[in-house]
Parts: sequence; structure tokens; C-alpha cells
Amino acid sequence: MSLLAALEAIAEDFNAMPKELRIEALVDYSSRVPPLPERYAADPTLLEQVEECQTPFFLAAEIDGEGRVRLHFDCPPQAPTQRAFAGILAEGLEGASPAEVLAVPQDLPSRLGLGDAISMLRLQGFHAIIARLQRQVQLAEAAS
Repeated sequence: MSLLAALEAIAEDFNAMPKELRIEALVDYSSRVPPLPERYAADPTLLEQVEECQTPFFLAAEIDGEGRVRLHFDCPPQAPTQRAFAGILAEGLEGASPAEVLAVPQDLPSRLGLGDAISMLRLQGFHAIIARLQRQVQLAEAAS
């Protein structure tokens, strides 16, 4: 299964670097999480918690009037690995079509070369984030 071009570019970058640098790249992606729109910041109950993550991680996916997916993440700055997952997904999927988001493979963390760079618990959290994101896109698509 192929990746969306933006995710493919991220995967190529990660796979081109040694394991130690992948950790540094993750930290860099943790700073790329866009701020929450006011409606989500004002009402955090609009975000879904991903319970499988080791630290509090919340997300919301919606489809805009042009049929593009808009992603929103909330994760504390003290959790750089979880925030990095949000940064990667935001950069790689923001504005994608629902079909493109639904086509993201569950093995994305492995395709990013993270299997040997982070713990199994964090990988499971990333898998859960992808699954929740895709479920929310399916629900939004069905509602429209």
C-alpha cells in the first residue's frame, strides 16, 4: 500500500538517518503541532482521548466543506514523542482526502523506521492514534 506523498517524504527522511537522529527528528516534529482552534480549546470534550497513549493525547478529525480532512491534536509539551506523532500526522495528512487518510497503513510507524528507535508501548500508542483518526474520518464521512 502506498503512502500519501507528504507521508512518503517524511518516511524517506526518517529512513535515511541513523536511529539516534530519528529521535532528534521526532523531537523536531513535536514542535510542529498546530495550535488548537478556539472551539476545541474552549471545549476539550470535542476531542477524543486516545487511551492507549502513555500520556494524555486527544484528537479530532473533521471534513471541511471542500471534502478535505482537518486534524486537531492536543498533547502536553512534556510528552515530545506523542507530540511528534501528532506533528507527523498533521504535516503528512492535513488537507488530505478522506480516502487518503483511510488508506494510511497501520504499519506507518515501521515505515518511518521507528520500530527500533522507540519503545513498543509508544509504537502501540501511535497505532492507536492512527486507528482513532481513521475511525473519526469514517464517521465524519458517513455523517456528510
